[in-house]
Amino acid sequence: MTTPSTEPGLRLTVLVGECDTWHHRPVFAEIVHRAHRAGLAGASAFRGIEGFGASSMIHTQRLLSLSEDLPVAVVIVDTEAKVRAFLPVIAELTGDGPVTLDVCEIVRPGPASGERDSGDRP
Repeated sequence: MTTPSTEPGLRLTVLVGECDTWHHRPVFAEIVHRAHRAGLAGASAFRGIEGFGASSMIHTQRLLSLSEDLPVAVVIVDTEAKVRAFLPVIAELTGDGPVTLDVCEIVRPGPASGERDSGDRP
């Protein structure tokens, strides 16, 4: 069995509201599409079921609630240099919204450098 190779990375998480817009487009969608155009390794938007932000108003998906402005977390993972270069775009789209950076390891398929695949045995 081969061990996949890993490399250091950075995970960027941006918290926005589902109803937040940028030029009539949802902010979360704008972030994902700009990350794609910037050539980042990946970006996903996750819709929350309950949360609150700077307004301290709790938004929830529960049946009796009328809230439609649910929290959305946009997560982007790539090398530190690429993620940090993308931060000005995030600042432009979100202003002072919550943004976090976490060190992570990016797992790449295939054997780690210096390892031989089990099929390479003589």
